[in-house]
Amino acid sequence: METLNGFLFIKTIYLCEHCLKLMSPKYLITALVTFFLFGCSDKEKEGQNMVSEDLPNIVWLVAEDQSPEWFPMYGDSTIPLPNLESLAADGVVFTNAVAPVPVCAPARSAIITGMYPTTLGTHNMRTHKPWAPINEPLLDSLPSYSPVVPNGVKMFTEYLREVGYYTANGPKEDYNFEKTEAAWDESSNERHWRKRSMGQPFFTVFNFSVCHESQIWSRGQDSLFVDPNKINVPPYFPDTDVVRHDLAVNYSNLKRLDDQIGEVISDLKEDGLYENTIIFFYGDHGGPFPRHKRALYDTGLKVPLVIKFPENNNAGKRDDRLISFIDYAPTVLSFAEIEPPKVMQGVAHFGKYEVKNKPSYTFHTADRFDAIYDRLRAVRSKRFKYIKSYNTNLSHALPVAYREQMPMMQELRELFKAGKLNKEQASWLKPTKPEEELYDLKNDPFELNNLADLPEMKDTLVFYRNILTDWIKDTKDLGGIPEQDLINKWLPEGMVQQIPALEVEIKESMVHLISPQKDATIIWKRPMDSVWNIYTQPLPDDLVFEAKAERIGYKDSDILRME
Repeated sequence: METLNGFLFIKTIYLCEHCLKLMSPKYLITALVTFFLFGCSDKEKEGQNMVSEDLPNIVWLVAEDQSPEWFPMYGDSTIPLPNLESLAADGVVFTNAVAPVPVCAPARSAIITGMYPTTLGTHNMRTHKPWAPINEPLLDSLPSYSPVVPNGVKMFTEYLREVGYYTANGPKEDYNFEKTEAAWDESSNERHWRKRSMGQPFFTVFNFSVCHESQIWSRGQDSLFVDPNKINVPPYFPDTDVVRHDLAVNYSNLKRLDDQIGEVISDLKEDGLYENTIIFFYGDHGGPFPRHKRALYDTGLKVPLVIKFPENNNAGKRDDRLISFIDYAPTVLSFAEIEPPKVMQGVAHFGKYEVKNKPSYTFHTADRFDAIYDRLRAVRSKRFKYIKSYNTNLSHALPVAYREQMPMMQELRELFKAGKLNKEQASWLKPTKPEEELYDLKNDPFELNNLADLPEMKDTLVFYRNILTDWIKDTKDLGGIPEQDLINKWLPEGMVQQIPALEVEIKESMVHLISPQKDATIIWKRPMDSVWNIYTQPLPDDLVFEAKAERIGYKDSDILRME
């Protein structure tokens, strides 16, 4: 099999008996049609790169809004999740996996770039909201916008496509910026590795929204698969019927999640791919409840993470390393034998480019949530967490309209107002919050006892305060700059900057494309194609195609058409 700038051409097809058995007639026909329609000329073959058959297949299974403490592999026996339990038995369970931001869109921007949202400019929830004419109804001067990210930042799947991977995602995008065409071969509800060309390595993301925050109230009347009376209520929540019911809804949604994940795993096994596919299962931040989502406590930051390695290597082990979302992109690239770009702030934990010195700290941020501005920063080690608040006049329990729909949230408000919550339950709902918080995660895993004011903890407090201060400076944290000032910088006179038109040179019957925007990605496709290919080398001068340049935060260049 050969490839021209990411477009696969089948030169010779050899199907072993095993492959024929595994492939359904539908996908076998697709492969044969590809051969007959897209055979390449001698000119097209020049300079082509072979796709390595040794590159690993990688699948991500992403659960929305879930904390690890509700899963059997983390010790909760409330509800069996057989598919995830089986995956965990075949893989490694990580006990210190965290999100840099406790809400979806900023966290997803970190996952797809390997960068901190506060460095990217994607720290506010949300920046890019193309489905609505106004970003936030209560902030009507705020447009939907894509931050102009630092030079060299790309969606990491571009690098996978450049070496021949088939990349597919769905249905969730929501990266807090407008995605680039170079990132995915397909991004839709219908994504699947089975759409790739024969023998092509794949990276496929399956996002599951059945366990999202909104499902607590939208599925509130659906069947429950656990008895609310047999649930353990964490100490930061009051033990009431409403709280127990909402917790039961979430457990029931986890059962629905497990069923859906089982279908993907079944497909992998049916195709003979399970054993040697690297599978990540993780949550996109902490749980759907108050004091979970949008909170810098571990209930909002810690996520379940299971990685199943090829041939189930290290199956059944537990790993307590600190691993953050910014590490996922460089780790996947390392698995694919691609050196992570130096602009990435995360590190590769496995693969060819695994770093020797693993992180000792993770860093976390919270900024605007919907229409409410707040700013908090945190640093976490395995033992301690330090949280800094920049606006102590605001409650931790921000009145985010979306969350106020949840029955549990409504009850917490009522009980707090009536003075019926104990100290631990009321702490998060107080109208103000402390400037500094320090928690001993070993002895106080629920972060209920703030140690910041204890004289004997002063040295520890100062130590973590300085680490956080240095990180804010070193990563060029944009959270201290008013959002409108950032927008004015990125959108001069309210207009998105456009990448200049591509330049063309023809040498020795080959078309060379050049973008004046040095860190832009050039993409091309034939007129009848729907998928853009990444331009990595000159194209034959007799090939009819169109091309353009793209970059996060910019308007694409005008389309160049070559006929």
